[in-house]
Amino acid sequence: MNPPPQRSDRAANDAAPIEGREERPWYSFETPLLASNAAGPNARLRVRPRLTEARWSGNIDVAARIAHQLTDNAVRHGRPFHNGCVVLRLTVLNSDQLLIEVDDALPEFPGFEEVTGSDHQTGRGLWWVRHYRGRLTWQPKTDTDGTVVGKTVRAQLPVGWGETA
Repeated sequence: MNPPPQRSDRAANDAAPIEGREERPWYSFETPLLASNAAGPNARLRVRPRLTEARWSGNIDVAARIAHQLTDNAVRHGRPFHNGCVVLRLTVLNSDQLLIEVDDALPEFPGFEEVTGSDHQTGRGLWWVRHYRGRLTWQPKTDTDGTVVGKTVRAQLPVGWGETA
């Protein structure tokens, strides 16, 4: 794959937040996905047109693959919410970095450091994030009262191949 071209209408080199969402997003999209074997492929199919609509200048196929993997992991290793779904969220920051987030109802992520480490033999789906120079994090998801109701797993992707998130 060739590196994606740089865009001139948004600053690709602006610093993006590592934690939180302090930066106002350029584009955002959120959808529930039924927690089934089809959730990962469904996420992949939904990401492509949304990022095209957002005019994200990064590699949309890579983003779709990572959304597929994060969603599939949430279904396999997490827990669906009361409606039987996990939630996929896309946010394109003004810096043009992309946040791909998946929420599920299991508040823990046991062995996160081991699964995402470079020498680990499992967690190959999460490996894609690092392979494409992304940053993978997770945090507990809370409701409006501050009660922990699950977790959010986030992949932050840079626009270009020469950058890191």
